[in-house]
Amino acid sequence: MKKKSFLSGVTEAELKEFLEREGEASYRASQIFNWIYHKCVINPDEMKNIPKNLREKIKENFICNSSSVEAKESASDGTEKLLIRLSDGEAVEAVIIPSPDRVTFCLSTQVGCPVQCRFCASGRDGLIRNMTAGEISEEFFIACAQIQRLPDNLVFMGIGEGLMNFAHLSRALEIISSQEYVGLSGRRITVSTSGWPQGIRKLADLERPFNLAVSLHAANDQTRARLIPDKFRRPIKDIIDACMYFKEKTGRIFTFEYTLIKGINDSMEDAIKLAEIARNCGAKVNLIPYNDVGISFYARPSKETLLNFENTLKQRGAKVTLRIEKGSSVKAACGQLRAKGIPRN
Repeated sequence: MKKKSFLSGVTEAELKEFLEREGEASYRASQIFNWIYHKCVINPDEMKNIPKNLREKIKENFICNSSSVEAKESASDGTEKLLIRLSDGEAVEAVIIPSPDRVTFCLSTQVGCPVQCRFCASGRDGLIRNMTAGEISEEFFIACAQIQRLPDNLVFMGIGEGLMNFAHLSRALEIISSQEYVGLSGRRITVSTSGWPQGIRKLADLERPFNLAVSLHAANDQTRARLIPDKFRRPIKDIIDACMYFKEKTGRIFTFEYTLIKGINDSMEDAIKLAEIARNCGAKVNLIPYNDVGISFYARPSKETLLNFENTLKQRGAKVTLRIEKGSSVKAACGQLRAKGIPRN
């Protein structure tokens, strides 16, 4: 028996082949395609101009709506966290982040995370499994349905190390960014990584204008070893080399994400070294005050320390921003996503 394809990743050629096989008119392919990729509708029952019998055939031949919103939490700042149950009972989280002039989606790429950064809740249970390209695309369409339009920006900064799930992530990126499909500009899409050099190089080889955000979190390998376990931690030099390859191949500036943790990586010496690294490779720095994930020996630095760290980077020529916290009241901020509370079958 032929394995079913996800409706959220079907090509127009596949639709035409399906319609021919079922004895249906070929022009229906463009109608169905339009519903999926231009209206972000992946439930055949909502495709108003498609006959009921054909809608039933679509449901019989494709994986439709395999994921669903299990729960939704709203923060006081307007951020919404979606708990999404997948077809096998596993779950991930996605976040919708509103700003006065834009809406950003933060999506997951794996169930759990193999890297298991010590200060991050997402990897607490390790990697359970990869999400498929169809599931990642469904996650995107589910979020679109919540706001009834495409987002202005999309970041793959949810649960998982996307570059360790490259085959599925790259296919989802194609579906979301290609003009043939959804057509969200690659310049509005950011892929985040814990610093996986071979994945960074693969992303660069796509030669698409995606943004790259690298979770550096330390200015030297000794400090980084306190935050990221050995198995998937790579030397900072190797990470920088891969980032420079990305910059050369794509012409895009990359960003270093740096979570500031009290007494770990927030000294002026750390700031000076980080500024040197960023300046030498032309990277931006995004400072992220640590968000509580229930680990008692980690804490956020004082406001004074945060500002001094930021100012030190600026004074030494680094391009830096201090992230404004969003969604922490519903555990939707950086490092807090975990899909907690959904039992696995």
